[in-house]
Amino acid sequence: MKIVFLDSATMGDASMAEIASLGELSCYPSSTAEQARERVADADVAILNKIIVDKEFLDAAPKLKLICEAGTGINNIDTVLCEQRGVIVRNVAGYSTDSVAQTAWMHILNLAGRAFHYNAYARDGRYSAGSIHVDADHPFTELAGKTLGIVGMGAIGRKVAAIAEAFGMEVIYFSTSGTSHCKEYESVSLDDLLRRSDVISIHAPFNERTKGLIGYDEFCKMKPTAFLVNTGRGGIAVEADLVRAIDEGKIAGAGIDVYQKEPIPLDHPYLNSRHPERILLSPHIAWYSYEARARLAHEMAENIKKGW
Repeated sequence: MKIVFLDSATMGDASMAEIASLGELSCYPSSTAEQARERVADADVAILNKIIVDKEFLDAAPKLKLICEAGTGINNIDTVLCEQRGVIVRNVAGYSTDSVAQTAWMHILNLAGRAFHYNAYARDGRYSAGSIHVDADHPFTELAGKTLGIVGMGAIGRKVAAIAEAFGMEVIYFSTSGTSHCKEYESVSLDDLLRRSDVISIHAPFNERTKGLIGYDEFCKMKPTAFLVNTGRGGIAVEADLVRAIDEGKIAGAGIDVYQKEPIPLDHPYLNSRHPERILLSPHIAWYSYEARARLAHEMAENIKKGW
């Protein structure tokens, strides 16, 4: 069995030994569309993360039986065409739940707790030059008694909600699918969530229902003291509108891990805000813990073992 991993650089130093034990494994750090077609020509199994699977890709892979998505989202794969061609598509769900929830809370705590400001204040001489033992001009915000609004109450949303309860927060959520399946927390409309939340955390997939879900008009409905955190998918919150809302003081700030285009270009609105101290960025790292990648590699091996 010939297995090709077309963009293995996304896995970093995670071990591929279990997958390699199942057949002849070739790992390519990255592949252009043309290279992907060449490399999959005689493959039985293709593993990929961001590679586009379309008609041209499948036409170039007459022996292909299985596509393993190295992640959860499969919007890069034409699943209808794969089904027509008899090519099975398998993804991995749940491997990064703890990792993403932790990253969401890293953003929430850093925003509410002003961690980066305090670190800079203590290091750049302002604290040493001060006359009192505290930065009295920049108090932080307690989360106890505040409201966390979650957009998308799946496994990750539930994990984030459970942590919020430990901080003494009230949790509400908006179901992007229209099905309020979670009975542990109050399901509300998007407008209600925007108006009531002190922190909004996005954990929804990117699709036709969520594309551009939160734009300038929606940001204007939020509290001026509220934060937005997105570790879900780029494009759910309109990026230029978010920066405009922050620059105008419509909301207090944002923590962002996902982007409509990745990596972000140097002229991206997030990098050109008038208030960069209010926008905390991370490079789509939420899924990338050591433990999450080890689980992902193992589950991909299990998906191959299932056969076709």
